Amino acid sequence: MNFIDAYTWEHIRFMLMGLGVTLQVAVIAIIFSFIIGCLMGTVRYTKLPVVSQLTAVFVEIIRNLPLLLIIFFTFFALPEIGIKLSVMNAAIVALIVFEAAMISEIVRSGLNSIDKGQIEAARSSGLTYIQALWHIVLPQALRRMVPPMVSQFISLLKDTSLAVVISLGELMHNAQIINGQDVNFVVPILLLAAVMYFIVNFTLSVVAKRLEARQV
Repeated sequence: MNFIDAYTWEHIRFMLMGLGVTLQVAVIAIIFSFIIGCLMGTVRYTKLPVVSQLTAVFVEIIRNLPLLLIIFFTFFALPEIGIKLSVMNAAIVALIVFEAAMISEIVRSGLNSIDKGQIEAARSSGLTYIQALWHIVLPQALRRMVPPMVSQFISLLKDTSLAVVISLGELMHNAQIINGQDVNFVVPILLLAAVMYFIVNFTLSVVAKRLEARQV
């Protein structure tokens, strides 16, 4: 193990560049998977004819597939039907599809945890079903969703490392490149990658705990 030569500024900068790509992919995937997941979870909760059933089938299929398979599909299979994505876009699309399915279940569970009597009370006061859902049920449900939602976002950030299989220049990809230069760099560089992941994920966990504490 050669910590001195492994922790040169050039190597650290290269690892930080990989972390930057990891965060970029994660942030984009988090934003879009949250929006899509909320929509799908709400659709399933409202039990709209046909649409709700189709959404449920999609969610169950995606939830029972490995993310790695979805990454391979977006990068290698989609070009066969004329949809060619860059490495980064393929990773982002795969993460959005997979995480949106997971988030939709969190949203549906959160909505189901709210007493349905609140909707009936809101309806009796003159609100439409959509207004009652938007103004009464959803705000309460979102507060209850914070802990599991943040946990899912942390998992998403860690799952970006799977994109190394399609050579996305994220943190683990750059770590592998440095490790390939010298076998003595393996332990120091992997430790550095672990520290970077830990700092980001621990920060998210602390933010989640503070948000949860404010809601109590």
